[in-house]
Amino acid sequence: MLSSLTELDLSTNNLTGHLPENMCLGGLLEYFAAIDNHFIGSIPKSLRNCTNLFRVRLDGNQLTGNIGDSFGVYPHLVYMELSYNKFYGELSTNWGKCQNLTSLKISNNDISGRISPKLGDASQLHLLDLSSNKLYGEIPKELGKLTFLLELNLGNNKISGRIPYNFRMLSNLERLNLSRNSLSGLIPELGYCKKLWMLDLSNNRLSKYIPLQIGNMQFLQYLDLSQNFLIGEIPQQFGELKVLEVLNLSHNVLSGSIPSSFEKMLSLTSIDLSYNQLEGSIPNFNAFREAPIKEFRNNKGLCGNATGLKACPSAISQNPLVKKWNKAVTLIFILLGIVLLVFIIVGIKLYIRSRKMKTEIKPKEEEHQNMFAVWSYDGKMVYEKIIEATEDFDDKHIIGVGGHGIVYKAKLSTGQVVAVKKLHPLSEDSVVNLKAFTSEICSLTEIRHRNIVKLHGFCSHPRHLLLVYQFLEGGSLERILNNDELALEFDWVKRVNVVKDVASALSYMHHDCSSPIIHRDLSSKNVLLDSEYESHVSDFGTARIMSSDTSYWTSFAGTFGYIAPEHAYTMEVSEKSDVYSFGVVALEVIIGRHPGDLISSFLSSLVSLSSHDVLLEDVLDQRLAHPTNRVAEKVVLVAKLALTCLHTRPQSRPTMQQVYQKLLNWKSPSTKPLRMITLRELIDLGNLNETS
Repeated sequence: MLSSLTELDLSTNNLTGHLPENMCLGGLLEYFAAIDNHFIGSIPKSLRNCTNLFRVRLDGNQLTGNIGDSFGVYPHLVYMELSYNKFYGELSTNWGKCQNLTSLKISNNDISGRISPKLGDASQLHLLDLSSNKLYGEIPKELGKLTFLLELNLGNNKISGRIPYNFRMLSNLERLNLSRNSLSGLIPELGYCKKLWMLDLSNNRLSKYIPLQIGNMQFLQYLDLSQNFLIGEIPQQFGELKVLEVLNLSHNVLSGSIPSSFEKMLSLTSIDLSYNQLEGSIPNFNAFREAPIKEFRNNKGLCGNATGLKACPSAISQNPLVKKWNKAVTLIFILLGIVLLVFIIVGIKLYIRSRKMKTEIKPKEEEHQNMFAVWSYDGKMVYEKIIEATEDFDDKHIIGVGGHGIVYKAKLSTGQVVAVKKLHPLSEDSVVNLKAFTSEICSLTEIRHRNIVKLHGFCSHPRHLLLVYQFLEGGSLERILNNDELALEFDWVKRVNVVKDVASALSYMHHDCSSPIIHRDLSSKNVLLDSEYESHVSDFGTARIMSSDTSYWTSFAGTFGYIAPEHAYTMEVSEKSDVYSFGVVALEVIIGRHPGDLISSFLSSLVSLSSHDVLLEDVLDQRLAHPTNRVAEKVVLVAKLALTCLHTRPQSRPTMQQVYQKLLNWKSPSTKPLRMITLRELIDLGNLNETS
């Protein structure tokens, strides 16, 4: 009832419950802070309409509600922080109307949707932090108009597309973090951002070359371009980064040698160049000499004065006297070589003859002895650790059984938890050949997408053939849908996001890899969820590494109930086979069970059904309350896309890229109420454009 209240600070207590409904009763409140408490519920209406607000901090609570409806327009607002809460929904365009707003921080919430271009109208913004949410779509180029911007953090979202070219005009920018997204294309020239001291573009899909203009950012102290697809050489201009302290270029495809100009980067304290194709000597100063070997591993051939690296060839070999001596030695070796060649030819003939005799009695088991190898993400021999962690594959460690093998949960002695798939016992011709198998696995370990389970590596051994995967604590989609308690927590918003995540993974593998990779066995068993219900497709590409003429073929061709109908008359698979399987999985998500009966009874006799026979409302998962408003419209879109993917003719199915774009670029359509929509109305097997 404090009608004249202008300032209220409740920060850093243990307060619980809801915020007072009438806290801005008199409309005079200017400053309100409730940092680090335990407040729940939505924003009071009185605060939403409190137009005198100047500074608000509500971070570190458990506040919820739709972020788009919770706040109004505040002409005097300068600072707003809502981080570390549970707000959801899409960002309101109202923030762009707050003309005096200098700081907007809404990180670590559950907000989704696209970043509104209207945010570029908040011309006084100095700090914008929307990190660790579920934002998707492209970064609006309108943010390039925020010329006062000092810090922009959009990291850890699902943002795609290119980095706007006009970001180069943000001349006051000091910190830019776009890491852990799905950004693609070139790194833009940021040469005009001369004040930039922190740049993090890691864990994206950026490609091509590192721009030379990075050398113009002479105040840069932290640079992370790791986990991308960058190629070419490291620019010589890096040597101009005199105050750079941290540099991470790992997990790219960079080649050539480390530029000699690095010798001038005396402020460098941390360097990571691992997992590239670099070669030659490393610079001889502390940052390199004292770096652990893991910062250089998996390159083409680095050498130099660092623990664990090979020494470079000695400079003494350049001495003229040494060169003459080397020529004389070379001549002697040539003469000896001619003599030895005669003995070698004779020896080979004798060896071949004796080899033929021995192979007749050699046990087959010995042929596998040199197959043993281990590839893992950190290069360690992990086979023994896996045996120890699973107690020699004891049944109590089983977390899944599939057509390819049995999956075990393994907690290694290092504390890391991985999922280990033990493939069914090898026969003589199970693996096409070890070289092809190794090459294929190595290519699969390079796949980096947030919705694809990371394949760390594999173990090949006479006893076992093991695939080592990232472990996801949420379990499989099948497990959640088959458990009533878990299914109740799996609400409509989460279900729509899971379908979109699966579409994103399939679109990436079909259209964004150097050569398309077909899953061949997509099912709810192979869609795994993390603790935040973000989905990850597993077992991608496994079918390609096995021989098609073995007993593996039938299980690798797909799981019953998800196989495209063309498999009835051909064993050929294509991307459209995956599209069909996706349609089944998408229906399964919204129906809550495998839609086999629905597919067979509805699609096969479509022509005989009237438009009111099967209502969408009647087939949705009845364990949940029916979706409403915008969520209902998204569920309708998922259903329509799923049915479109189930066309019996592969050529009439959409591509996964088309499906993903429809889910990504969803716009609220004008549709009838859910209770009036029939499945027959949703089917448009010939024209995907109408699914919008």
